[in-house]
This record gives sequence, structure tokens and C-alpha cells, in this order.
Amino acid sequence: MTKKTIHILIWVTVFAVAMALLETAVVVYLRKIYYPGGFNFPLRIIEKDIMMVELSREFATIIMLISIGILAGRTKSEKFAYFLFSFAIWDIFYYVFLKIFINWPESLLTWDILFLIPTVWVGPVIVPCINSLTMIILAISIIYFTDKKIKTKFGLIVWTLLIAGSLIILFVYVQDYTTYMTSHFKFSQLLKQEKENEIIEVASKYIPLKFNWFLFFIGIAMHISAILIYIKSPKSTHIE
Repeated sequence: MTKKTIHILIWVTVFAVAMALLETAVVVYLRKIYYPGGFNFPLRIIEKDIMMVELSREFATIIMLISIGILAGRTKSEKFAYFLFSFAIWDIFYYVFLKIFINWPESLLTWDILFLIPTVWVGPVIVPCINSLTMIILAISIIYFTDKKIKTKFGLIVWTLLIAGSLIILFVYVQDYTTYMTSHFKFSQLLKQEKENEIIEVASKYIPLKFNWFLFFIGIAMHISAILIYIKSPKSTHIE
């Protein structure tokens, strides 16, 4: 890679690590307030106004990561790559800083809330870390080829594997919580305002039971296959 690209990668990494530190600080404060004895399931119910702030913060985080990708990349694919790279670095260092500040998680198999949009995502800590590693590999591959002025394409097979793998992993993240909630309510009831108090009461008793490792690794295998096909795909020099 050229010095300029390495320089950009370094600063994108610095940005993502700083974002992770900021994210960690917010979560440490929230846990001190809602989980003074240490974070664990079942979940404590957060007030509506605080929940809206938290959802807005998560949304803003994604916008910031997309923005750094747009600013750092030269082509559409490279912008996407820098988004993936910054997201992955941010996610990994979020857990690194949690371990440094509050000695959590106890292990890589400790359950965590991963995301709240559009519903609750849960899984062992190692799971998003594995996702982050595959994202880094794909991002670096795209950046490398772009830097060498080598044109590669995300063909139909690559796109299919990436999208299908992502949907499978997303399903695994929300499967346990969704199964729990739909065992108490019909899906249509979960959308009704009048059931809100009952839904909150049931949600406050949720404890993760199992993670679908089989489906998760099928999704990861699809991602890895897509990356390998992309790397080995026919290449040509950019015409600029």
C-alpha cells in the first residue's frame, strides 16, 4: 500500500478507537445507574425518554461510521470498505475498554446486548468480535486492490453470499429474544400501544437461553467464501 493509504488507515483507526472509548464511557455510566451491582440479565427497564436517547445514540454512531467511510474512501467500494473497517475496530475496542475500565466481560462467552434497533440483539461477546475480524479482512482487501488501481467487482455470487450470510447472522442475533417475546404475545400485539405495560413487564424478565452457533457459523462461512471469491476474482487495471 502507498504511504497515503497507510496514513488514512492509521487515522481511521484512531477515529474508531476514540469512538469506542466514548461509547464505553456512556455504557459505563448507564451500568452504574441501572446495574450498580454489575451488568447481568434479566434486563432493567429504562425510562422511555432515556431509551429514546439511547436509540438516537446508536443511530448517530452508525451515521458517524458511515461518514468516516465516505470521507476516507476514493471510490464507492473503498468508502464501503472504510465503513466496515472503522465499524470493526470500534466494536473490538469497545470491549477492550470495557475490560480495562470495569473488568467486564468475564469471558468471551459472556452474554451482551449487542444492539437495540429494530429490536434487541443478544449474543456472546466473542460473536461480534468474529464478525469484526471478517469485516476487517474484507475491508483491507478492497482498500488494497483500490490502492493498487486494480479493479475488482462484487459479482452476483459474492453479493449473494454476503447478503445471505448477514441475514442469517442477524436472524441468530434476534432469534432468542424474539422467540421469548412471541411465546408470550402474538406479533401483532407487540405493535399495539395498549399492550405496552405488559410487554415491558415480560421483557424485563428475559434471560438469554441459547445461541444458535450452527447457523451463526454458516453465516460466517458464507462471508469467508465471499471474501475468498472476491480476492480471487478476475482483475483489471482501473481506467481513470
